[in-house]
Amino acid sequence: MSYSLLIVCYIAASALFILSLGGLSRQETATRGNTYGIIGMLIAIAVTAVGTSLHGSMNVTGSGYAVLAASIIPGALIGAVLAKRVAMTSMPELVAMLHSFVGLAAVLVGIASHIAPIEQLTGTEHTIHAIEVFVGVFVGAITFTGSIIAFLKLKGSIGGNPLTLPGRHVLNLAMVLGCVVLGYLFLTGSPDQSLTWLLVMTGIASVIGVHMVMAIGGADMPVVVSMLNSYSGWAAAAAGFMLSNDLLIITGALVGSSGAILSYIMCAAMNRSFISVILGGFGSDGGSAKGPAMAIEGEMTEIDADDTVELLRDAKSVVVVPGYGMAVAQAQHTVSDIAKLLRQRKVNFRFAIHPVAGRLPGHMNVLLAEANVPYDIVLEMDEINEDLPETDVVLVIGANDIVNPSAEDDPNSPIAGMPVLQVWKSKQVIIMKRGRGTGYAGVQNPLFFKDNSRMLFGDAKKTVDILMGKLRD
Repeated sequence: MSYSLLIVCYIAASALFILSLGGLSRQETATRGNTYGIIGMLIAIAVTAVGTSLHGSMNVTGSGYAVLAASIIPGALIGAVLAKRVAMTSMPELVAMLHSFVGLAAVLVGIASHIAPIEQLTGTEHTIHAIEVFVGVFVGAITFTGSIIAFLKLKGSIGGNPLTLPGRHVLNLAMVLGCVVLGYLFLTGSPDQSLTWLLVMTGIASVIGVHMVMAIGGADMPVVVSMLNSYSGWAAAAAGFMLSNDLLIITGALVGSSGAILSYIMCAAMNRSFISVILGGFGSDGGSAKGPAMAIEGEMTEIDADDTVELLRDAKSVVVVPGYGMAVAQAQHTVSDIAKLLRQRKVNFRFAIHPVAGRLPGHMNVLLAEANVPYDIVLEMDEINEDLPETDVVLVIGANDIVNPSAEDDPNSPIAGMPVLQVWKSKQVIIMKRGRGTGYAGVQNPLFFKDNSRMLFGDAKKTVDILMGKLRD
């Protein structure tokens, strides 16, 4: 393959990746966006494998291609099986684990590039390459261990409570400064000791990744996932610099920048700064309240399935607010059937999606798309909030913090200022929950005690199945 053809293929793959990101920005075009991404990645892998001999002095023989195939084929099969078997509720954990692989790859590529560089560089070029290696390994190590902790938190193997050690910010700062000092020694020290400094920094960066994510509470996990997505992109870009691979640099920059933008959007949806998320502490038993929360007045009023069905039958407009509880119960398909049935009866039926609902950005949108819910009735928070006062019934399924009125009413609440779905302004709210506990942020919800709210306790899947059966009758 000529170098010119290699560049053309790289440009084509890069264009497909950009089109993929554009397609994934909307539900209607998400399938097409995924297709563009798949085609782009196939081109990238094939062209990179064939054109490897054009990079530096590397010359791949037939046995080298056999080793490459022996690593790619099993990886592709494992990925296909996981994608097929992993439930949508486990998708956040899978994404976090995949981010860890990118971070580990950047670490291994950096260490290998330092031990056996593709080209023998001197002077300024050698210094620039050494900086690329050091920064790439640093970001990769943080991404690797941070993603592992995020995976364990999302899976439930580690509690969602933030680990707030005394002086944790000073500890993080000391470790970062230590890595800076090691970077100076790595660049100016003797070649015999440079590998030692690099490995010591890798260990410290790994501890930073663990400590940073351990200090972030469960309520911030959607931001953590998008943040790690950004880190993995920058780690991939650093690996691209180390390997002199332009396509990897472009791809990593696209992932890193899009992840950073998504993190900003998620933080804005929670009325929090990116720095406050990184510093951690917000989440179960780790709220950042400024004072005592407002006293909650009233009592929870329960409702049964029969009365709920009557409300739905009499309603002219219904809004469903899905949350992680719906995802865990796998109730989205039955909820979709209820939507079809009521729409056939001329009910104005819509879904209201909060940006941080679930454990992953866009989690609820994907669940509803999986259940074949029409895109035009799935509305974002800003689109539907103004219509809620005219809504007859709002059905909240497994959501808590995103419908908490204390975000607007209580300045001392840990979630004060967070934009929420104003479901309490509707004529009737029915909250489906397993029990009377708080949400993932560990904050009590005054919505449950309002006069126009009713609690429908039980497993979401069993409950919506009962509602569907009675609505059919």
